[in-house]
Amino acid sequence: MNKSESIKNIAIAMNKAQAEMSGAKKGSANPFFKSSYANLEEVIQCVKAPFAENGLSFMQFPKAVDGFAGVELIIMHVSGEWISQELMLKCAKNDPQGMGSAITYARRYTLQSAAGLPSEDDDGNAASKPPARPQYKQPAPVQAAPAPSVITPAQVKRLMTIANGVPVDQVKAVIKHHGFTSSKDITTFAYTQICLDVEALKK
Repeated sequence: MNKSESIKNIAIAMNKAQAEMSGAKKGSANPFFKSSYANLEEVIQCVKAPFAENGLSFMQFPKAVDGFAGVELIIMHVSGEWISQELMLKCAKNDPQGMGSAITYARRYTLQSAAGLPSEDDDGNAASKPPARPQYKQPAPVQAAPAPSVITPAQVKRLMTIANGVPVDQVKAVIKHHGFTSSKDITTFAYTQICLDVEALKK
């Protein structure tokens, strides 16, 4: 993850925006998601208004190199603060269609992860042909995209530094809210948002 020197204002804004998007997490009656998995358009519609109302915006830049394709997501705040994260995926086919599929999936996944929006991952196969379940290996000439990796001890230490001064039960509540039982289980994709949520608790 890359970021501006300070993320104080963007952390507060993200916290408020996520509170406004919480309806998307509470079942089929929510006004944003109309199916069990959110496609790119649904994710954008879900974050667009809460982002705008809190001075946030985002840009996604497509990237492709050596059979991999993806995006760099940049979330910006009116204060000038920003955070960014890149995600590259192995293309199922090294052609425009395969690259486009991987880029679309990466756009949805990065924005959905940064915004903290849960949904079933139904469209990943279109990007990189992963097996239906991680424990099964499907023989195929196409390389499956790797599962999200767990954060390093250095990243755990950084999170604990950010959490300094925040009650332990509140930090645990944030981690649990994102679906993890401890800081050692946090994935790299969820790490940025968890850091922002914990830092926002200091305000």
